[in-house]
Amino acid sequence: MQGKLSLFVAGLLMSGSAMAAQGDWLIRGRVIDVAPDVSTSGALSTLNVDVDNKAAPELDFTYMLTDKLGAELILGTARHTVTAGGASLGKVSHLPPTLTLQYHFAPDTNIRPYVGAGINYTRFYNVDLHAGAVPLDVDKNSFGGALQAGVDIAVNKDWFVNLDVKKLYIKTDVNVRGGASLGTLKINPVVWGVGVGTHF
Repeated sequence: MQGKLSLFVAGLLMSGSAMAAQGDWLIRGRVIDVAPDVSTSGALSTLNVDVDNKAAPELDFTYMLTDKLGAELILGTARHTVTAGGASLGKVSHLPPTLTLQYHFAPDTNIRPYVGAGINYTRFYNVDLHAGAVPLDVDKNSFGGALQAGVDIAVNKDWFVNLDVKKLYIKTDVNVRGGASLGTLKINPVVWGVGVGTHF
């Protein structure tokens, strides 16, 4: 029985074509959950500021530089509610395009884990934040690191299922609009994703 199980697992891993090779493009569509890990400094640290979780779509493109190394561009956007002590301060949207360099551990199998690291640039937009009647603003630009791990699981020679998790380092300075700084808001979300992909 154990021998048959081993043969089955080996067949699953080695069956079909390699999912990607040098020069291939991989395209993935995911549904993600953006789970902020919030910390603050300055006056914000006295206000118990938080940012809610948000589900959103995500699209990414990976170019395989070699059979094991890929460069991935990740695109997605989300709109979050910001609170202070449980009371809503309003909403803000962010667009964090992220570029990672990935290492794919098993390029010749149909279960293909990978890890990645890189950089994200975040653009904050559509800012609608108020403390009472006082409008608030944020620094529109943020640069930070990105870490990634995931796995592609082949369904057939053209399509695969993807599971992915990323840690993004995002922060912004918050101020009274046209006035004093209130401190720094670090969002630093963990982004969980599940989706499908293809390659060509």
